[in-house]
Amino acid sequence: MPRTPFHLVEFSPWPLLGSFSIFCMPVGLVYMVRGGDPSLLILGTVATTVIAAIWWRDVVREATFQGHHATYVATGLKMGVGLFIVSEICFFFAFFWAYFHSSLSPAIEVGSTWPPVGITTLETFQVPLLNTCVLLLSGVSVTWTHHSIEEGSHKSAVQGLSLTVALGVYFLFLQYGEYSETSFSLADSVYGSSFFMATGFHGMHVTVGAVFLSVCLLRLFFLHFDKSHHVGFLAAAWYWHFVDVVWLFLYVSIYWWGS
Repeated sequence: MPRTPFHLVEFSPWPLLGSFSIFCMPVGLVYMVRGGDPSLLILGTVATTVIAAIWWRDVVREATFQGHHATYVATGLKMGVGLFIVSEICFFFAFFWAYFHSSLSPAIEVGSTWPPVGITTLETFQVPLLNTCVLLLSGVSVTWTHHSIEEGSHKSAVQGLSLTVALGVYFLFLQYGEYSETSFSLADSVYGSSFFMATGFHGMHVTVGAVFLSVCLLRLFFLHFDKSHHVGFLAAAWYWHFVDVVWLFLYVSIYWWGS
């Protein structure tokens, strides 16, 4: 076989199994909402978590210990992450479209006003503003980590990434508290549906991002990253910045303008 600068991956069952397990999650969510049975959702979530962990282990092994991720491979991985983030932008664009479609021309069924009649919105400058500050600060700390890695400052990188993970967890804690205090639910007109779908999926992405950064923190402890090879961290950092930007749009459109 001729030598190439690209990594010809071996046969792996994880993409196919991961697709099936991820498919079980939305189907299981529908079953749980309509029938009250969370079994399929739990099965899909556990299977996805296990498969992702094993798949990431294989990728880390190929990149760090086997040296398969040369310059061409790293460039391809960066392009893949970029395209993935573009697909995520399209995903959230649908939620914003639904929200503005309903709010700019409220239907008579919701009182021809926005927010709908009977909906008491959350205070704009309380917990939502604190959440915004927390996520913006986490964006600063993950950038601090990036510069520390490129400068070869291992201790500073660990400190910055630890702070980022802590802020991400704190954001999720605040979001849970906010959900506990809302006077409306997912079933309360189009406002409740659009609010909980948009902010809920964003919270899910924050959870995934926090797990992603936690894996990078663990790899940082084991010295897997250096000045020239840290594509795994770059992917996590780009994803985290995307989550930050989405929250800014959510805060301005739903919490501020929409209230």
